[in-house]
Amino acid sequence: MTRKLMMIAAVFAVFSLTGTAHAAKKEKIQYYPHYWMSISTGNQSIPGMNEQMSGMAALFGAKSAFGPRRTLQLQLESPGRMPEKPEAQHDIPAKQSMGKSLLLLTPEPVKETKETPTAEGEKPQKIEKPKARMLIYWGCDDTVRKGQPKVIDTEKMSMMEFGKAMVGHMPTQQYPPSAHNGWVYGEWPNREDNKDVPQEGSLVGEHLVHGNYVTDIRFNIDQKHDFMAPVEFSSVKATPSGAIRVEWKDIPTAIGYFATVMAHNPETGETILWSSSEGPEPGFALMNYLTNSDVRRFIKEKVVMPAGTTTCIVPPALKDLAGALQFIAYGEEMDLSYPPKPKDPKQPWNPKWSVKVRLKSTGMTTLAETQERKGAAGKKAKQAAPSDKDGDSRDKQGKDDDSGPSKNPINRLKGIFGF
Repeated sequence: MTRKLMMIAAVFAVFSLTGTAHAAKKEKIQYYPHYWMSISTGNQSIPGMNEQMSGMAALFGAKSAFGPRRTLQLQLESPGRMPEKPEAQHDIPAKQSMGKSLLLLTPEPVKETKETPTAEGEKPQKIEKPKARMLIYWGCDDTVRKGQPKVIDTEKMSMMEFGKAMVGHMPTQQYPPSAHNGWVYGEWPNREDNKDVPQEGSLVGEHLVHGNYVTDIRFNIDQKHDFMAPVEFSSVKATPSGAIRVEWKDIPTAIGYFATVMAHNPETGETILWSSSEGPEPGFALMNYLTNSDVRRFIKEKVVMPAGTTTCIVPPALKDLAGALQFIAYGEEMDLSYPPKPKDPKQPWNPKWSVKVRLKSTGMTTLAETQERKGAAGKKAKQAAPSDKDGDSRDKQGKDDDSGPSKNPINRLKGIFGF
């Protein structure tokens, strides 16, 4: 990713988090153990990617080559004093194929470091305002809708105005277990165990979390809350209007879908954003776990596509750009507690523990796939054409070859992501 895009993304992230904090008031933490399971399936795919370029996977958090990959994050917090040697583990079903249990390790305390004071008379470093012009498109349409694009120009607005213009719909802020005073914290993966999650494993079955600082937490996971199927794009094709029709396989346990594209126009220097929302929506705050109520709300507001949707059209404004399509399928979040929360709010409730299981499945591909297919089709046609001279034929073939930096989608993406 270019430095300019990184700066833009960083600025947007700051304002997204700020907006979220204002939009959702933090719930009061009740003093009993909280256990969270964050279950994710990812599938990154770039046409033409080879082993030599698999190092780019690090940009997306992958350990190796692109393709379906599962990740699991376990977080436990329990009120009380830290034992001399905190111990906790999660006993897992045999179908998970990861042994009998996973160690929930308490992180080592981080030593606080004091910031070096600014020397007397030395001026603090001034943060340079990024120069950027962004065009935002939205909607699954074969043509560009009236009123688009929404233009955001940092040279014509303050940083505060820029941040506000970039903030879209704000999901409920979630506060997973973490290390803080008065609580004992354990997590997996950790420094002693960070094994990969097998593709054939299943979470379905009985689970037990136990240790010397937490009461036993016993619960079951059903098929609906198992690892979600990976995002699979079945087709990425250009339409006669120049728009790009994206089709994917429906994920059985998905409750909603959302897609977004970020691209860069090298000729104008503009950053282009598009989302599948029916209204203006940058979408970065939505590319993560969402609560069930948020998914329902965003579907009603036509920001998120409902379950069962299998196609969306990216408007022709992005047809000649090497854009990265980010896609997410939201799974149904499961919230458990013991004893269960009574339906009557007047009835007293003193839970012993709570469990949250949240799921998502994400995918990435590039709109440049369309350009690659068009280039391949044209090359075949030219190769089939007769020629009087073999040398002349080879020369033309070389000129039409789409391996150059301007035509090949991989080379074009190199310029965007900097690999």
